[in-house]
Amino acid sequence: MSAAVQTPGQTRGRGPALIVGAVLVVFAAYFLVPLWWLGVTASKQQGDFTTTNGLWFSGFHLIENLRALFGYDNGIFTRWLFNSLLYAGIGAFVATVLSSMTGYYLAKFAFRGRRFLFSVVLGAVMVPVTVLALPLFLLFSWAHLVDTYWAVLLPSIVSPFGVYIARIFADSSVPTEVIEAARVDGAGEFRIFATIAQPLMVAGLATIYLFAFVAIWNNFFLPLMMLQNQDLYPATFGLYAWNSQAHLDPHVQLLVVIGSLVSTAPLMLAFLGLQRHWRAGLTMGAFNE
Repeated sequence: MSAAVQTPGQTRGRGPALIVGAVLVVFAAYFLVPLWWLGVTASKQQGDFTTTNGLWFSGFHLIENLRALFGYDNGIFTRWLFNSLLYAGIGAFVATVLSSMTGYYLAKFAFRGRRFLFSVVLGAVMVPVTVLALPLFLLFSWAHLVDTYWAVLLPSIVSPFGVYIARIFADSSVPTEVIEAARVDGAGEFRIFATIAQPLMVAGLATIYLFAFVAIWNNFFLPLMMLQNQDLYPATFGLYAWNSQAHLDPHVQLLVVIGSLVSTAPLMLAFLGLQRHWRAGLTMGAFNE
């Protein structure tokens, strides 16, 4: 049997491929090493934090640590997790529905000022959240909604980026001919949107929901501005409040680490549950735009 002959092009192509592979490995380590450290540290006792290797196990006390986490301060962390799921779950769902309706309307209906309105949406995407914090606080204070669930939920359901994605998917995934045929058959506009457009936009809707869920779950500045009652805190802000007390009670430092690990679980589940639609959505949106 004759040995395979490598062409000069194949030999030259190995160098860039190895460089790209090395860069990907570095980036993967950059994101995975902190997660590994978090999981390892969460299984240790308080006294082993600084006396043992931070990237390797020193006993396994994860179950004990979880019991301490959920039992501390009358189980307040369970309430914080519930609040985070409430804010992120409901907020992302409503944001997805509103974004899909708005994006579909911008893509499939011709009206005066449509381009200008879409330009406003694009401009809103680039506005930092911190710029809107003080006006939102003053508005909600005037409406007597500060320190309530509504103070975090209502701003979360507005997603200019979601409108942008929905407009792209409605324009590329929903054929105009199908809409016109449904109108000829006597279907109303809302029925067309609910039964025809939304199933065709499912990849985009999953992408919008995932982005909104992660953004709301990780939102820190809005609860900082709006909430004073710790029973309304999301998990991220509650852990921050605990971390500010770590110098008074060193045991709280361990709870912050365990809580950080637990609070990442819903995000991982969301990614795993929606990754098929999410990857398809990102690919389709990239090619169509």
